[in-house]
Amino acid sequence: MRVREIDDDEGRRLVRIIRRGAGSVVTWRRAQMVLLSAQGMDVPAIAKVAFTSEDRVRDVIGNFNADGFNSLYPRYKGGRPPKFTLAQRREIKKIARSRPVEHDLPFSAWSLAKLAEFLVAEGVVDDISHEGLRMLLREEGVTFQRLKTWKASKDPRYAAKKARIEHLYAIADREITPADGDPQVVFCVDELGPLNLQPRPGRQWAAIGGKGKEPGRAPRRRMRATYTRTAGVRHLFAAYELGEDKLYGHIKPRKTRARFLEFCRYLRLLYPPSVRIAIICDNFSPHLTTRKDRRVGAWATANNVEIAYTPTNSSWLNRISVNRSSARRHARAV
Repeated sequence: MRVREIDDDEGRRLVRIIRRGAGSVVTWRRAQMVLLSAQGMDVPAIAKVAFTSEDRVRDVIGNFNADGFNSLYPRYKGGRPPKFTLAQRREIKKIARSRPVEHDLPFSAWSLAKLAEFLVAEGVVDDISHEGLRMLLREEGVTFQRLKTWKASKDPRYAAKKARIEHLYAIADREITPADGDPQVVFCVDELGPLNLQPRPGRQWAAIGGKGKEPGRAPRRRMRATYTRTAGVRHLFAAYELGEDKLYGHIKPRKTRARFLEFCRYLRLLYPPSVRIAIICDNFSPHLTTRKDRRVGAWATANNVEIAYTPTNSSWLNRISVNRSSARRHARAV
């Protein structure tokens, strides 16, 4: 078996491949076999020079006669050929990065098992193992990461409540001038607690314990935790006055509507009755006016006070949440 007749250009190209020595070793060996055959060497002699079998030499020469120089370059990088095509890999990556709810599925995050089942059900692949899917996603730069979640407000008056609170903040920050009926002073109110005085572990000099302790030595003193509150607990009612950047706080035994009104009366006394104030608070039940108990609304109307409630599940709009640490320090100081 001989290679087909080659011209001068093809001969020089074969020589360049062999002399260069760079690139794939497979290409170099195949070019060597073809060039030796073009020089008139028979298959057994080529097999001895190339340290391979005669069948291998015949395959290389036959492929070159059929495909030319394309047959010299390997079409794979070794190992088993890829199981999934480029289009399949892109589709798998796209689905893995999507949310299950986008495909009308009743769960929030993909697991390997759920993702594999969905890919097979949708016909993206015929079959795929969990480990194979994990390795494929890793090769595509997709990893399993923690998601940040939040709870969206379903308050039907969300936009109106949020706009009103932002308007009050603009007044307190002196960005706009209060209009007729707008408050001049804005408080952000919230409750913190229960407040518990708990023992904190510390450090001290003491004798060595364990196996190296002195024989007959009494056990070292320990700080016992307190699980019972025989005298009850306390709660902090805190108010943050935005305009003056002041923090007020009262400690109460309970968080009830009566205690909340006591604290509101204290805030009302800080300014003359003619000065309208606003109190921003969340939807905690003692803050609300209900059909059974209208004390909060009646007191606010009679004392020139506006009660502004944050939307449901949106207490983050209350600025006092940023000052909770200061309120706790204030409670400890009191």
